[in-house]
Amino acid sequence: MSELTFEQKQDHYDKIRRSNYLASLRLEGFDTQPADVDKPLPTREAVLAKYRNTPR
Repeated sequence: MSELTFEQKQDHYDKIRRSNYLASLRLEGFDTQPADVDKPLPTREAVLAKYRNTPR
């Protein structure tokens, strides 16, 4: 069996992290799809911009 490269390990970790994030959303009652695992997560800046522009 060949050794995994650092990039392959990072990709695997990122996929597992996304999967765990979606599982936690499902537990909280949000509607998610299995295809959501392949979609990139929003950046920190995008999330901050969204909530800063929302009137309270």
